[in-house]
Amino acid sequence: MDQFVLICPEKHFYELSTLIREFFPLCEVLPRRAEGRGGLVLTEDETAGELYDETGKVLYSRRVDETFDNYQGEASKNRAKLVIYRLMADYLEQEGLPWGILTGVRPTKIAYAYLEQGLSVPDIIRILTDHYLLRLDKAVLCAKVAFAERRLMEDQRGEDVSIYVGIPFCPTRCSYCSFISSDSRAFQKYSEAYLTALIKEIREAGPVLSGRRIRSFYMGGGTPTTLEPDQMKRLLSECEAAFHISGLKEVTVEAGRPDTITLEKLQVLKEAGVGRISINPQTMVQETLDRIGRKHTVQQVEEAFALARSLDHFIINMDLILGLEGEGMEEVETTMKAVSRLKPDNLTVHTLAVKRSSRMNEEGDGAKYLKENPLALAELMDRMIRLSADTARSLGLFPYYMYRQKNMAGNFENVGYARAGTEGIYNIEIMEERQSIAAFGAGGVSKVYTPAENRIERVPNVKGIEQYISRIDEMIQRKKEGFCQHDR
Repeated sequence: MDQFVLICPEKHFYELSTLIREFFPLCEVLPRRAEGRGGLVLTEDETAGELYDETGKVLYSRRVDETFDNYQGEASKNRAKLVIYRLMADYLEQEGLPWGILTGVRPTKIAYAYLEQGLSVPDIIRILTDHYLLRLDKAVLCAKVAFAERRLMEDQRGEDVSIYVGIPFCPTRCSYCSFISSDSRAFQKYSEAYLTALIKEIREAGPVLSGRRIRSFYMGGGTPTTLEPDQMKRLLSECEAAFHISGLKEVTVEAGRPDTITLEKLQVLKEAGVGRISINPQTMVQETLDRIGRKHTVQQVEEAFALARSLDHFIINMDLILGLEGEGMEEVETTMKAVSRLKPDNLTVHTLAVKRSSRMNEEGDGAKYLKENPLALAELMDRMIRLSADTARSLGLFPYYMYRQKNMAGNFENVGYARAGTEGIYNIEIMEERQSIAAFGAGGVSKVYTPAENRIERVPNVKGIEQYISRIDEMIQRKKEGFCQHDR
C-alpha cells in the first residue's frame, strides 16, 4: 500500500500515522479523505475505529473498552493507539507487532519512568505487555535496559554536560548511510578549513560550559580517523585545553572504518587519553561489504582489531547491521562467528533502517526491500536478532542501551551490549536526555537541558561542510546564546 487515509484528532495524527506505517512500511499517511483511497476513521470519543476501502465501503470496525495506564498524562493518546493497533492487527490477521503500540525512538523512557516511581522490574514487564502490548521478550529487554541505565546513571546531575565533536568525512559513503558525511575527495578539499573552523568553535564556545561537570567526550562522524595523525593530535590538544578530556572517566573516538586505522593514529588517541574506540565492520561477509560500498576487506577489520588490542589500552566496540541487502541467516551466522573470535568489549547491533536521505532509499531499493513481503522480513529479522543476542550473551555481554528508528526492517530495535564495567555512558545520555550535550562541528545538535522543567532545547549547527565553515561565527554565537540563556 502506497497511501492510506487517517481521520483522527490532529493532536494524535503523527503518532497514529507512525503506528500505521509499522503495519504498512513506507506508506504515505494522508490526514484527509482522498478519492480512490482507503483508510481509517477514529471516532470522536477515541474508543472505536472503522476501516474502509477505496470506494468508502466499511471493511472492518473495532471498539476497544480497555482502560489505559495514564503514563505521564498520555492516556488519551495511548488509548487511540490501542484502537488503531487492535483494528489493524485483527483485520490483517497478524499476531501483532513486537513493540506493540510503542512508536517512539526511546522505548526505555517508559520503563525508566516506572522505575523512578518505585515499581519492580516484574511489574514493569507486566505493564508493558498488558497495556502497551509488547511481546514478552521485548518487554523483558526494555525493562532490563532501563534497569541498567538507571544503575549506570546514579551519579548523574541535571547540570552535567557531555561533549560531542563531529568529523563529517568518510573514505566512501555506504548505501544505507544518512549521516552528514562526505567522501575522501571532500576530505582532501575541506579537511584543513573544516578543522580550523571546528577548533575556533571549540575555543570560543567551549568556555560557556565553564563550571559544569563534563561527564563524557565523544568524537564521531563520519569517521574521525580519516584525519591524519597530526590533524587528530592538533584537534585533541584543543579539546584537552578546552575540556580537560584526559581527566574524564569516558573519552570515545569512533575509528569506525578499519581502512583508516594505523598504529600511529592509535598511539595519538592513547596519548590523548582516549579509552574507547569503535571498529565497525557492519558485516563480516566480503560480498556484502562490496555491495554496500564499504571499500575495505574482512581481513582489514581483523587486522585493525588486532592492532588496537596490541596496545592493551582501549575498550573496543564493534557495530553490526542486520538485514543488509542480500544477507540471510547464513551470512549473519558468518558474521557472528567472526565476532565471537574477536571478542569485542562492546557490541552494538543495528537493524537496517531505510533512511530518507540514504543512497539505498534514493535509488528505490529501500522501499522495495521493506514493502515486498513485510511478514517474511519480520520473521527473518527476528531470527537474526535472536542469534545476535545469543552471541552477545556467549561473550559475557549484557544489553545496556537501546533505541528504535523509523522504517526499520521488521519494526525491531538497535541494542548496545557491553561487558560489565565497559558500558558507554554517552550512549545512555543521548537516549535518556536528562542532561545537556554540547555538540561541535557540522550537523551537531546541542541539547540544553533545564532540570526544573525537565525540558530539552535544541541548538543546531548547520549541516553542510561549506556552510559550517563560512558561518562558523554564527554557530559560535548560537551556542553561546543557547547555553547562556539556560544559565540565566
